[in-house]
Amino acid sequence: MEIRYFKHWSGHLNRDMEFKVYGSGYGKPVLFIPCQGGRFFDFENFKMIDYWAMFIEAGECTVYSCDCIDNEAWGALGADNRWRIENHEKWFHYITTELVPYIHHLHGSTEGILTFGCSMGAMHAANLYYRRPDLFDSMFAISGLYDSKDFFGDYCDDLVYNNCPSYYLANMPADHPYMSLYNSQKSLIVCGQGAWEGPLLASTRQLDTVCCQKGIGTRFEYWGYDVDHDWPWWYKMVGLYLPQLLH
Repeated sequence: MEIRYFKHWSGHLNRDMEFKVYGSGYGKPVLFIPCQGGRFFDFENFKMIDYWAMFIEAGECTVYSCDCIDNEAWGALGADNRWRIENHEKWFHYITTELVPYIHHLHGSTEGILTFGCSMGAMHAANLYYRRPDLFDSMFAISGLYDSKDFFGDYCDDLVYNNCPSYYLANMPADHPYMSLYNSQKSLIVCGQGAWEGPLLASTRQLDTVCCQKGIGTRFEYWGYDVDHDWPWWYKMVGLYLPQLLH
């Protein structure tokens, strides 16, 4: 498998940002977002690459593993809330206006990108997809939070609202042009019901309810009470669902 490393300047974040590419630019472009506090190399470090390798080597997809600034945003508990969410919004615009064009250049195509992540990465994957389904045409989110309560408590300004799918989708008009995109594309959210999944399960069910009420065709899957918030289970979920999302 071809693995490449890149560093490029982000005007939105005013710093160099790093990412890695797994594959040779064939098949579906996939954006992997790491877990909270994670880094661009976690796709390798946590062995997720092992469960994507057969698809990458077969030319069915190429994975672009990005970096995050969660420690200056969602994870910066105790810091000024507006500062935190402004940092996240800058990261969002880095992804959508700087990294995505770079991915298009490397991939030699402007086709839609599949977002993928686990835990906090799942929240980012879902938020990127729901906010920009014109750029991201599919989504695979595992064990994520889709509201702000665990990170911001009762604080909710315009930016927090616009980065929580459970909030903004609930108020999206039925005739919004994104509705037809949601329902013509593939999106999947999965959550276990075992250890450490409690708040994430509740948040997933909340988003599930919103999507049902709004007629948004995201598929939700719930695994058993023995399915914990941990990598071994996430590997199993990838093994089961990834072929369905790529084909």
